[in-house]
Amino acid sequence: MKRNILFAISLLIIVSSCKVGPNYVKPTVQIPDSFRSVEGTADSVLNLQWWSLFNDENLNTLVQSALANNQDVLIAASRIEQARAAVGYNKADQFPVIGYDGAASRYTGNFPGSGVQGPYNDFSGVATLAWELDFWGKYRRATEAARAELLATQYNQRVVQLSLISEVTRTYFLLLDYKTRLEISEKTLESRQESLWIIQERFDKGIVPELDLNQAQIQEAIAEASIPLYTRLVAQTENALNVLLGRMPVQMDIQNTLNKNLTPPEIPAGIPSVIMERRPDVLQAEQILASQNARIGVAQALRFPSISLTGMFGTASSELSTLATGDAVVWSLGGSIFGPIFNFGKNKRRVEIERERMRQDSLYYVQTVLNAFREVEDALIAVQTLKDESNARQKQMIAAKNAALLSEARYDGGVTSYLEVLDSERSQFNAQLSASETYQQYLTAYINLYKALGGGWITEEEMIKENDQQNQNQ
Repeated sequence: MKRNILFAISLLIIVSSCKVGPNYVKPTVQIPDSFRSVEGTADSVLNLQWWSLFNDENLNTLVQSALANNQDVLIAASRIEQARAAVGYNKADQFPVIGYDGAASRYTGNFPGSGVQGPYNDFSGVATLAWELDFWGKYRRATEAARAELLATQYNQRVVQLSLISEVTRTYFLLLDYKTRLEISEKTLESRQESLWIIQERFDKGIVPELDLNQAQIQEAIAEASIPLYTRLVAQTENALNVLLGRMPVQMDIQNTLNKNLTPPEIPAGIPSVIMERRPDVLQAEQILASQNARIGVAQALRFPSISLTGMFGTASSELSTLATGDAVVWSLGGSIFGPIFNFGKNKRRVEIERERMRQDSLYYVQTVLNAFREVEDALIAVQTLKDESNARQKQMIAAKNAALLSEARYDGGVTSYLEVLDSERSQFNAQLSASETYQQYLTAYINLYKALGGGWITEEEMIKENDQQNQNQ
């Protein structure tokens, strides 16, 4: 009995220790110590929920609602559960399959040569065992691949969440921009209607020519046409935002417009390139690579013979009343080995296929890292340049407003023609619209930066862990 136990233990140790195929090694990618546009040390702002830095309660509510109800996020969560089930599904192949088999039959007629004459009864009930020993690690590699795929789906959920947060924030700021431009258009229309009324009065009295009247009518129509344009854009942007929130398109009760209260914080005083390890798409690409690496082992294991054990234990009798007696006990124990000899290189080619897929995934991982750095660099330069551009647009808007007032005063005093007034008003209107659009692009550049860094969206468990660590350091 002891020998049998020792034999079984030894067999299990041998089976668990043998595993063909390469072990996963993370690919090395040469990356700089810091981004070229930023110097200094890291800043903890990256670990915050960055959308809250804009100090907008409407935005915070929209983001939380989207995370809870967006369909893409719910699909990503479902895929995690699917991947988790796949791990258990693959792991189950490592263990014996224990089943049962029961039968009852009755035969009629004679059985020549057996001395048995019908009718004849046959009753049986047995427990069965079938176990393919994972001698080469085929099932363990498959489980390893499934675990990596589970991690990949979890990182994919972060990709979806981060993209959703960025898109909700971007769409919200775009909505505020369109509302601001709509408000500018409405105020401009009111001003031009008043100007047109004055010009009309002067024309009726013969003070100004008809050309001045026509020019005033043109400017009024331009302002009037911009109102339905931005009304349409506001409605369409609200519809897009509603879909992101996982609900039917409805009119949204958002009264805010784009203003300086949304000023984002300065760029962190230095962002180390190691932050790339936080990007969920990079981590996802790495786990996809690890999964494919394990599948090479599965393919290699298929080139070796399969070793299986089968067993059966139960009772069988021709009489139901004697089925539980000792004489009715039956059992069997056996083993089998099955393997390929010559299949025209099919199994070899299977390994080559998986190796090439591994190479493709490795290249995809490197490409993901390169794209990550490009996105961060693009976002950094966009933040810096759009800030300067937005400040310039503000100066342009102030100067255009002052020029419009001076031109109107000069026209009323008879110093200049109405064409100067029209040009100044047109410049003021365009400067106001451009200032709003540029400021929206400036805020969007910050969104792109935090998205590119992969920071700002961490799980609740990670938040608790980081807070505990900060408390210990204090």
